[in-house]
Amino acid sequence: MSDSTVERGSAAAAVERDPAPEGSAGRGSALARIPNSAALVVFLILEIAFFSANSPYFLNWDNATNILTAISITGVLAAGATLLLVSGQFDLSVGSGVGFVGLLLIKLQPELGTAQAVLVAVVGGIAIGLLNGFLVNVLGINALITTLGTLAIFRGLTLAVGKGQNIAVDGFGWALARPFLDVPAPALVFLAVAAVFALFMGFTVYGREMYAIGANSNAARLVGIRVKRNLFLAFVISGLCMALAGLLNTSLIGSSSGTTGTGLELAAVTAVILGGTSLQGGTGGVFGTIIGLLIVGVLSNGLTLMNVDSSWQQVATGSLLILAVAFDRFRAKLLSARR
Repeated sequence: MSDSTVERGSAAAAVERDPAPEGSAGRGSALARIPNSAALVVFLILEIAFFSANSPYFLNWDNATNILTAISITGVLAAGATLLLVSGQFDLSVGSGVGFVGLLLIKLQPELGTAQAVLVAVVGGIAIGLLNGFLVNVLGINALITTLGTLAIFRGLTLAVGKGQNIAVDGFGWALARPFLDVPAPALVFLAVAAVFALFMGFTVYGREMYAIGANSNAARLVGIRVKRNLFLAFVISGLCMALAGLLNTSLIGSSSGTTGTGLELAAVTAVILGGTSLQGGTGGVFGTIIGLLIVGVLSNGLTLMNVDSSWQQVATGSLLILAVAFDRFRAKLLSARR
């Protein structure tokens, strides 16, 4: 047997090995994963208890649907961000993409009609994903640099084409409907997207391959996983999420401007990292992202009900991001030490 055959066999074993084997290493891995979900759920429960005690309007059905609606746009973006981050990649262009998609819809609707304008807007979001995927996987530019660049490009295009104005849209208010159990349409769309991504990442070959790429891209390549193709597709999926979030946002607000979507990339990344998806790739999932979204959403909603100034809410959100990254580093060190 040749050395290369042995190397490929070893790599295959490394990728396919159960992430929590029996023995001391398995116990260490399990221990390191306990805070990843349990601590987040406990923190969310404590948040709910605190705001319930401090506001009589917090713990009711209407406010719960308000929270789900408020996190729906970020949640759609965070689903795509979770897929990318488990593979060790980023897409920071999603915020400007939301604004660009909304502007495409509004500008083209009078000439093409609503249906055709929606189609073009979706194609525009996918095109951003294609551009990011090409720059990262074909030209080999770092994903962080690439998506920071495309963030600036599409933010500038949105400002230039829209001339910095807030432009209203007519006949596109479907997101205001409450078709089921008095739950707003954006919340239902978010829950549907989360369910699709959970199944996609947990029960498909592609999903398992993305985890393998994030854990060790070289080993994944050695066992025959087409790393660049998979990552390219992940950026396209992120672009599709961008398009859907843009349509949701435009319908919900009823307008779009050059600043639409500003900060959404930060909110999405905060939720994903807070939910336990590692910056190093290879671990995480949609369930954790949902918990992270709820923690941020409950915090923002509760502070609003307590009449806390919005500037302090931004401070709280930024602090959560720093704590999430610090927790991710601590968990990674704990996992490494237990192996």
